[in-house]
Amino acid sequence: MKYKAVFLDRDGVINHDHAYVHKIEEFEFIDGVFEACQRFIDQGYKIVVVTNQSGIGRGYYDEAQFKVLTDWMCAQFLENNVEIHGVYFCPHHPKQAQPKYLMDCNCRKPHPGMLLQAIEAHDIDPTQSIMVGDKGSDMKAAKAAGVAIKVLVRSGQTFDEKDMLAADLVCESLSGVPDLVLKDA
Repeated sequence: MKYKAVFLDRDGVINHDHAYVHKIEEFEFIDGVFEACQRFIDQGYKIVVVTNQSGIGRGYYDEAQFKVLTDWMCAQFLENNVEIHGVYFCPHHPKQAQPKYLMDCNCRKPHPGMLLQAIEAHDIDPTQSIMVGDKGSDMKAAKAAGVAIKVLVRSGQTFDEKDMLAADLVCESLSGVPDLVLKDA
């Protein structure tokens, strides 16, 4: 059986993007995130996080610190009755990274690698799925992975017209997305 999923970018969608957030005390959830995810779960969606984390590659924090924060974040979701089925991250950067992470990989959005990994691992049907991101690169990755609905959230960001054109819908934050896309909302 194929499942449908909501793919969420992390910084700027789940939490306020304070640039290279990697400590629990810096992580500030955006209002309405848990409630929005719960509405998606109630409609049969899996929740999957796909996030570029070039701060690892740049040496600002390491994969162990990222894991500690990710485990804490997932526990916060669970406390709010939301299961995160997977967190996929890309530590690479094509130009500004330590040698180990210096590469133009297939996982860094706008490439679809993280989404394709999740689709395979969780038996997801991208044609029934949704991507919610705050950048044009999120929209491009979703399109390349065949994700049906691409939602760009403002969450304090400013976009150029190309970013907005790459999205199917534009919304202020994740909290408003269920009203736009769920038939039984």
